[in-house]
Amino acid sequence: MSSPGLSAASRGTGFVHRRRRGAELVLLLLSLVVGVGAYAAVGLGVDGTLPVDLLTHGLWLTVLLLGCHVVLRRFAAYADPVLLPIVGALNGLGLAMIHRIDLGRQARNPDAAAFASTQLVWMTLGAILFATVLVVLRDHRRLQAFTYTAGLAAIVLLLLPLVPGLGRTINGSRIWIGIGPLSFQPGEVAKVLLVVAFAGYLVLHRDALALAGRRLLFVDLPRGRDLGPILGMWLVSLGILVFQRDLGSSLLFFGLFLTMLYVATERPGWLVVGGSMFAVGAYLGYLSLGHVQARVAAWLDPFDPDVNAYQLVQGLYGMGWGGLVGRGLGQGQPQITPLGFSDFIIASMGEELGLTGVMAIILLYGILVERALRTALICRDNFGKLMATGLGVVLALQVFVVIGGVTRLIPLTGLTTPFLSQGGSSLVANWAIVALLLRISDQARRPPPELVSDDDDLDSDATQVVNLR
Repeated sequence: MSSPGLSAASRGTGFVHRRRRGAELVLLLLSLVVGVGAYAAVGLGVDGTLPVDLLTHGLWLTVLLLGCHVVLRRFAAYADPVLLPIVGALNGLGLAMIHRIDLGRQARNPDAAAFASTQLVWMTLGAILFATVLVVLRDHRRLQAFTYTAGLAAIVLLLLPLVPGLGRTINGSRIWIGIGPLSFQPGEVAKVLLVVAFAGYLVLHRDALALAGRRLLFVDLPRGRDLGPILGMWLVSLGILVFQRDLGSSLLFFGLFLTMLYVATERPGWLVVGGSMFAVGAYLGYLSLGHVQARVAAWLDPFDPDVNAYQLVQGLYGMGWGGLVGRGLGQGQPQITPLGFSDFIIASMGEELGLTGVMAIILLYGILVERALRTALICRDNFGKLMATGLGVVLALQVFVVIGGVTRLIPLTGLTTPFLSQGGSSLVANWAIVALLLRISDQARRPPPELVSDDDDLDSDATQVVNLR
């Protein structure tokens, strides 16, 4: 006889995932200590006193994160217990640093806008969307039916900034749409829809795309007839680079598709073809686009007086001044770096928290991506595997491109650092990504319905016969 509550698969392995919501609650409390403590340290470092709104800020963060925890307990009891606390810690640190830069900017200009309060509003909207996704979407496999709808919607969103009168050019990139005083970056929503579209498409066409063509230097290249999807995505990425002048999104979308294609087919040949196409596109972009040439020149020699790399230089000086342990929250001058609250928030973190603080932040991102890939490994359906992989790759690519650009590992791009940088559309979209990952992990970790064996059926029938006698 089988033990109650165990599936056939579980009986074979002897392992069943536990809910671990209690562990999640403990980690959430630690993340609140990090976020609220950083906010308090900013006030002490700048003014020598605790911020007047510390209690309100702390209570609001507590309500948001504990509310998300309650939703998980009710609607995704077996979800990964680590994802939400990491997001809470990163978001809390981001709010504290944005508030610190607000204080620095307002000390120089009392009329300067404050972004921390607006960012807290966007975090609230992100938490609401997080809860909505978990309540409404009870099974991630339902999204597979919207494969082509999601792809079409993503293309429409990517084209919206090019519409005259609707699109806006900010900081040289035309990736925004404006409705009255509000602005929104539709590409942030498009990246989530593209993950759904890519996962659904690759599940359907995996076998054809996995077929080998010609063999070149121990690598089986794909067949020529199967190059259509990657060629189409390559052209879309080049279009984003040329018409929207957005190097970061171009790299993100093509890298996302290439990685998911490789994971789905397990063919290194796709990496060879995709890498070659990326190199050709990057070279053509460098030859024909002035803003790409400017980014490369700033990357190669930002201290050249003929190169416009002021913010990159200020970020490098700030991180150098921070050293190993940083100046301390409120003790540096991150407001000197343009966009120190947005694109260069990692440089601001490096100045006040030092190399140690930046390494801790990168470690949190690494755990976030690792949990996403672990979810993909244990997921029982191919669509969920690819979707979890894609969502993890989106976060990984963003972090690599942004931190790599700020530290001069690669040319600078315009992406935001997930959960840290100021920016409403990015923050809300990333909260939705975490909600989808938690939904997939809940499905993967939840014990499947018990399968009654033939022996159990025979025992039940014999018992009924005895009772009849």
